[in-house]
Parts: sequence; structure tokens; C-alpha cells
Amino acid sequence: MLYEPEGYDATRWPESYWRASCAELPPCPALHGETRADVVIIGAGYAGLNAALELNEQHGADVLVLEAGQPGWGASGRNGGFCCLGGARLPESAIARRFGAGAVAEWAGCERAAIARVQDNLTRYGIDAQVTEPGELLFADSPQAWAQIQAAPLAEGARLLDRVALRAEGLHTGAYLGGLYTPEGFGLHPYVYVTGLARAALAAGVRVHGDSRALCLHPLAQGWRVETASGTVTARQVLVATNGYSDERLVPWLKGRILPAISNIMVTRPLTQAELDAQGWTRTLMAYDKRMLLHYFRLLPDNRLMFGARGGLSFRPRSVAEFAKRARAEFDLIFPGFAQVEAAYHWNGLVCLTASLAPHIGPVPGADGLWCALGWHGNGVAAASEGGRRAARALMGDGTAPPAITRRPPPRFLLPRKWALGTGMALAGLIEGRMRAVAG
Repeated sequence: MLYEPEGYDATRWPESYWRASCAELPPCPALHGETRADVVIIGAGYAGLNAALELNEQHGADVLVLEAGQPGWGASGRNGGFCCLGGARLPESAIARRFGAGAVAEWAGCERAAIARVQDNLTRYGIDAQVTEPGELLFADSPQAWAQIQAAPLAEGARLLDRVALRAEGLHTGAYLGGLYTPEGFGLHPYVYVTGLARAALAAGVRVHGDSRALCLHPLAQGWRVETASGTVTARQVLVATNGYSDERLVPWLKGRILPAISNIMVTRPLTQAELDAQGWTRTLMAYDKRMLLHYFRLLPDNRLMFGARGGLSFRPRSVAEFAKRARAEFDLIFPGFAQVEAAYHWNGLVCLTASLAPHIGPVPGADGLWCALGWHGNGVAAASEGGRRAARALMGDGTAPPAITRRPPPRFLLPRKWALGTGMALAGLIEGRMRAVAG
């Protein structure tokens, strides 16, 4: 595991606004003793819980979910709540060249289906996840970025907004030259969503065990035995859906194929209407910029501003504090009108990159019955929700359910990841840029 142990300690919850503002799920008991299931899922996040629901509802499978902490402890309960297009960083030109022209449309369709999947989950399971206004805004942080945005063809419903238009629409900042609005997606409360999925899974009869980190995987003649500190479960198939919190000691094949990267979030105190008007930021639209170590932010329903920033070198307290200070300085440049506004919450977590710049949904080579669904590249709310459902269908025999770009196993990163630990998210950005250049 790439970072310090405190980053993976499931007994330590992040001091997040999401958990503080949500009724908690009753604790799921740890696995004790020996049991059996049709499928064991490791990870009770968006991918794992959606896979469990799909297997249970559509295939009648007996499913058992193991979670190192409790549902929502990992990235699914601490992210920015962006239900949007994304999940891969692979350019369309590379997708077409590697997988054929049809793969471009297939992946685009999967992205749209992923957003619809989240909306369907909210409706079907009665989850009130505090959905905000539809659409997303990509900001240009430099003249070059603004020129690139303006030169690209506009998708249906998309609009270019210059500085004047941004101010007129309540989207004014102190940093950006313009932006691209796209109508897809919406913001939500990520912890309400993931705990709502866990409630739905429990109600459907899925066995969800918290405080049950999978410690060992043993292949059997027909299936696998999964061991935790206090129990053992045997199943025909195992799905690993742990994304940036994956333990490569559990699945050694993953070594060097994924790169967890730290993302940090700050949430302010509630802003007054006068403060919002003075800054000129009055919308709840999801927004992010084109920087290598991007910023992402949105106004929450109670008028708090959530501000995220990629980067950080470690989970050590000093490093976390230093990066929080840097992120605050960047926040003040983007929103000078909020420079004196106190931050009420700070926390961090891991996103997961792959060397293929695409998620991986497929079997582990040479390990019959062992599957992975991970690598959402910081856009897991929608992508992992749909990805988990498609992984479940693949386990049940529909090998074409996952999109083509997710079925090819990712290669190993070209650079040693010890350097990644020393250079933090900067290396992740450099690797991504290098892989884009190779892919293009």
C-alpha cells in the first residue's frame, strides 16, 4: 500500500461535513465464524454495493459484502459529490485506435447511463441525497486552456461562457477566463447516497459485514476462501471493488497497475446571501478547472462552499496541514470575496488512477473466479455505480456488459511508484500527461 498506515486505518473516520450532516447507518456487524456465499464482494462503496444489488435483484445470488470499516468509510463517503460524466482519462482518438470507432460511442453511452443509474438508484431506493441543479462547468485557468475550450466542438446543450456571462449567471470568480457549461449530471450528498445503497442492500437480504478487512484470498478447486480477522467465507466468485484503498498484498496482480492519489476537501461555514452576492457566486452548479492538479467546487444546499484540491505528499499530520494551507491560499485566489470566511471542515481521501487511463472491470488473469472493478479516476459517483452493475452482469456470464475500454487489463506504470510517494499527486499528473501523449 503506497501511503502511510493512517491513510488506511478504517477505525479512524474522516472529520467530514458529509458524515456530520447525515444520520448514520447502524453499524454492520463484523464477520464471525465460517460461512458460504455465491459471491463475495470486497468493498462496500458505490461499485461494491451496486454490484451486490444487481446480483441479488436480477440474478437471485446469495451475496456477502466485506468492508474494512463501515459502508461509506472510504472514497464513496468522502468525495465531492459530483455525479457527472467521466471515469476515464483516455482521449477519444486513443479509444478509437485501440478498440475501434464503436468503442467511443459505447463509452459515451456508458457515461450517460451512469448518471441515469444514480438517479434511478435515488428514486428506486428512496434516497434523499440533496440533489442540486443539473449540469457542470469546466473553467479555463489560462489563456491556453480557454483557447482549447473555445476551439473544441460543442456537444448538444453545451455553452461557452466568457467572464461577462459568468458574472451575469452567478458564477463569478477571481481567477478564470471563461468556462464550458455541459447539462449532464448533478451534485449530491455522497455519504447519504452510499449509506442509502447499504440500507437497500441490507433490506434486499445482502449480508454486509463491516470492520471485516479481507486479509487473505485462497484459491480452491471451485472458488475462493476469503479470510478476515474473525471469520472466513467461501464463494464461487470474488469481486474486488476497493479502488484507491486496494491492498496489493491481497491481489498481487494489481501491483504497479493502479496509482492511488490524495484528494483534499474543505467546507466553509454557511455563507450569508450578502457574502454570496458580493463574490458573485450564487449557483449550486458543479465546477472544476483544467489544472493538472485540479480544483473542484460547488455551493451546497445550506450555502456552505465545498472546495476540493488534488495533491498532497502523505497522510502524515504535518504534510496534511501544509497542503491544507496551500489549498486555502488557492481558494482565496479563486474566491477573494470569501477570503475571510472560516473553514468548518477539512478531510482527505484517495482517488485511483490506472496506467491505461480507464477503469478496469474484468477477471484477474490466471485467477479463475476473481474479478476487479476499480480505477474511476476521481469520478466514481456515477462511473462506479454503473461499473458495479456491469461487473455483476459480467460475473453472471455477460462478458460484454462492461465497455470495451474497461475490459482490457491495465498495464503496469512505467515509473517506479516509490517516486510517486516522494512526489505525490504531481507524479500522477505527469504520468497522466505522459500516458495521454502516448495514447494520442
